[in-house]
Amino acid sequence: MKTVKDLRLGAGDVQILPGSRHRPPMKKPMWIIVLVLFVCVFLICAYIYPPKSSSACYIFSSENCRSITDWLPPAPAREYTDEEIASRAVVRDILKTPLALSKNPKIAFMFLSPGSLPFERLWDKFFQGHEGKFSVYVHASKTKPIHVSRYFVDRDIRSAQVVWGKISMVNAERRLLANALQDPDNQQFVLLSDR
Repeated sequence: MKTVKDLRLGAGDVQILPGSRHRPPMKKPMWIIVLVLFVCVFLICAYIYPPKSSSACYIFSSENCRSITDWLPPAPAREYTDEEIASRAVVRDILKTPLALSKNPKIAFMFLSPGSLPFERLWDKFFQGHEGKFSVYVHASKTKPIHVSRYFVDRDIRSAQVVWGKISMVNAERRLLANALQDPDNQQFVLLSDR
């Protein structure tokens, strides 16, 4: 066991470390700068003058190379429903038809209401003096409305009862639009709902 005498340090026991060594200044890594410069020049040349061989297509793209999508198998085609097929045909026909400029463009006002229109007299005043510039279509779902304005007489579209927020409301709007589209003079469409 060590005694207290052994643990005492004297002035002669301390070693003095030499001062810091003199190191030469670091050399710049010139080879890294040259390598980066070489790679940049190579990439610029490859972009300007793309390779024409097919083996280089793996690294670079060029006009003669096929894209990766050509190598992949085609995506499986899903089967369309009857409604999707019909709508695609209709949309294709609509896009192919030239724009028909009407000599008498009109605005189609499509009213969706459960019964009689609440502001029919106000609409009557709105329409006065603009005859021939608009069309009116009324979809009353619950009861047959009694019209007081001449603009709304015999303009009803009958259908089943419409419930607000259900698909029957969308079907009623489609019927209104289908009837309005039968007139080629209708160029703009306004849907007005009582709900």
